[in-house]
Amino acid sequence: MPRAAGCPMDPAPGLAELQAQAPLIRVRLWDGSTPWLVTRHAEQTALLTDRRVSADWMLPGYPFFNQYMRDHRQEGQFLTMMEGPEHIRLRRMVARPFTFRKVERLRPAIQQTVDDHIDALLAGPKPADFVAKFSLPVPSIVICRLLGVPYEDHDFFQRAITTVTNRELPDEVVGEFEGKLYRYLDQLIGRKLAAPDDDLLSQLATERLATGQLNRHDLVMLVLFLLISGHETTASMIALGTLALLQNPGQIAVLKEADEAGVIAAVEELLRYLTTVQPGRRRVAVADIEIAGQVIRAGEGLVLPDEISNRDDSVYPDAGTLDLRRDAHPHLAFGLGVHQCVGQPLARLELQVVFATLFHRIPTLALASDLEEVSFMNDGIGYGVNAMAVTW
Repeated sequence: MPRAAGCPMDPAPGLAELQAQAPLIRVRLWDGSTPWLVTRHAEQTALLTDRRVSADWMLPGYPFFNQYMRDHRQEGQFLTMMEGPEHIRLRRMVARPFTFRKVERLRPAIQQTVDDHIDALLAGPKPADFVAKFSLPVPSIVICRLLGVPYEDHDFFQRAITTVTNRELPDEVVGEFEGKLYRYLDQLIGRKLAAPDDDLLSQLATERLATGQLNRHDLVMLVLFLLISGHETTASMIALGTLALLQNPGQIAVLKEADEAGVIAAVEELLRYLTTVQPGRRRVAVADIEIAGQVIRAGEGLVLPDEISNRDDSVYPDAGTLDLRRDAHPHLAFGLGVHQCVGQPLARLELQVVFATLFHRIPTLALASDLEEVSFMNDGIGYGVNAMAVTW
């Protein structure tokens, strides 16, 4: 559903209207299927933690984003679309570097990356594209260093990832770039096996691939998942969060006065208020479920968009207002249950460093155009900003 003109931070009005009608509503997807749209916070929370609900896209009734994903699902699964022992096994392999304690050790390096890019922004011409100069490179550098992906290749993988997640492009174009990205990562794994380094990809290649705990294809898919989720969503949150604050200057003052706990709370509110994944989480029932006066039958699909659950007024009074002093827990920006985002400690840390630093370093930061001239990503799975001219 399209967002309203002039309201790029808000959910589509059509979604808000459906939320006002009922917590569960039948909707029609691109292929004629009619899954349940889950519109409210309580019901999404219950279903995301219900063992009778599966994320496995191999199951009949799974509500696919588009035909390409449905037709190519046999080629490999991401962690977010798996269930059972295999999901647990693979998740444990990648979870270790993303614990709070290990991520916190990255704070000085992330701070340095943020400061370096602010320095470069201030030293460059005005106006500048905030996305190209700051919000995209900062998380890209962080995830590349963590995984062991050469940052000099970032132009290629950013273009490839944008292409393979675009819902509007022809299948042959998506397939071409998917193949290029797959071959790039496969070759990189070969180099890590030959000359391992101190990074996650080297660790997975030498400890898991070389010992037979992972096959080459599964490792490529695992790294691809981490690469996509590790830079695109955070980059979108940095850009959208900055834009939301520029549209609410009173909240910038709150942020600048905040102590460490206040910055943490501010980031949680931004995560609640904004959404970087457009089509909603997709699930399928594996048994009958009674909820909110309805019966979801086994084999029926579920669509759970957090942009409306996080704007549920029954949980967050005046939910359409950005309030950095709000207690935004328990928002669903990172999901819930066994499929909670494995990289959320890293994403939170990056956002905390960015927003604790940006407006102190550039107190006069401002849009260099009208809001209507900002270019938004609205054709892919992720929602964000293509380009945003700023000045100071």
